[in-house]
Amino acid sequence: MRILQLVSCRGWSSDAYWAARVSIELARRGHQVMLGLRAGTESRVIRRARDEGATEITTFGFAGGVRPGTDVADVRRIAALLGEVDVVHVHRGKEHWLAAVANRITRSPRPIVRTRHIVQAVRAHRGNRWLYGSATALVTAVTDAIRRQYVASGLVAPDRIVTISGGADAERYRPGPADPEVRRHLTGEIGVPLVGMVGGLRIMKGHALVVDAVPRLARAGLPLRVVFVGQGSREAIVRDAIRRAGLDDVITVAGFASDLPAVMRALDVGLYVPLESEGMSRVVFEYLAAATPLIASRVGVVPEVLVDGEHAVLVPAGDASALADALARLLGDADLRGRLARAGHRLVGARYSGARVAETLEGHYRRLTEPVNESSDREAPRLCRVRPHPTGASAHPPGGAPSAGGLGGPR
Repeated sequence: MRILQLVSCRGWSSDAYWAARVSIELARRGHQVMLGLRAGTESRVIRRARDEGATEITTFGFAGGVRPGTDVADVRRIAALLGEVDVVHVHRGKEHWLAAVANRITRSPRPIVRTRHIVQAVRAHRGNRWLYGSATALVTAVTDAIRRQYVASGLVAPDRIVTISGGADAERYRPGPADPEVRRHLTGEIGVPLVGMVGGLRIMKGHALVVDAVPRLARAGLPLRVVFVGQGSREAIVRDAIRRAGLDDVITVAGFASDLPAVMRALDVGLYVPLESEGMSRVVFEYLAAATPLIASRVGVVPEVLVDGEHAVLVPAGDASALADALARLLGDADLRGRLARAGHRLVGARYSGARVAETLEGHYRRLTEPVNESSDREAPRLCRVRPHPTGASAHPPGGAPSAGGLGGPR
């Protein structure tokens, strides 16, 4: 199958990563995949995609806002490519509209698949009703909550939107022994429990929550070290909060790490404690793939896919006391850490790896590109001719057995 993936990100965001990851995994399954990225993002996106393993990359203008000159050129390029591909998969609004217009002017329209990566609701104005109702063959959402938003808005019929969560590179994030040198680099110490939080230094990530929780453990006499791995605009604010709390000897801001799998393998406990849903929550699946025992806030995809006490310890978002209790429980119970690590790793392998996501997408792509009986397809969008799902795409039970679609929805 020949697939065109389009993503217009300016930086290495979760949707850029997801588009690159599925492109690589689909290519491993024998498909011809071209990844279309924004021109001028060589250092921020294109190089990162190549580092992940993407090889077939082209660029488009993908200018912000409405730029007639650049937009028309992009539409023409996409239209020219449509005759060479079987399906177009888009990840943001810019390329979604460009691909939809290209489908209107070509003699070889192709099914358009749109993945929604963020929780922010899509406005149900007239343009979006056409875009999603007539110009799009299938929508995929990275969480069930996003899928429910679409259905509630009336933009997409329930049988034309599915949930596909996950996408971790299970091979890269495979479990392994902790490297003492990595631990020493992160904290300067060996032999003290190490808790890590991987993520950009942004307000919603929950760094201040961790700073609030750690003194409660110290008062209980529980020794530990905490490391924040990542960069961001709030680094000075985070460092100041650590200093004011008197935790300079306990919490380290390690900055950027080029080998995140090695970092995760070095941790005794991983933290994912955002204050609100982040949509894809890629790091959750990477922790699990690496068999890092996890404490996670009950936001976004977490309560949809993880069972408390089986795959991770789940805590209410924004509750420092609950986080401190969860840390004390997990750091004090090596058997529980081992059980969670093994169960989380198995879960990713069974349902949420990049390979499983690609397998599920492949099934949807084939369904969209198979010849259909015209008489049974009169209600489908004119450009897409989508074969209806037999049962819709209901949410899967957290951690349950794979549904017919493999990752949260039927094929």
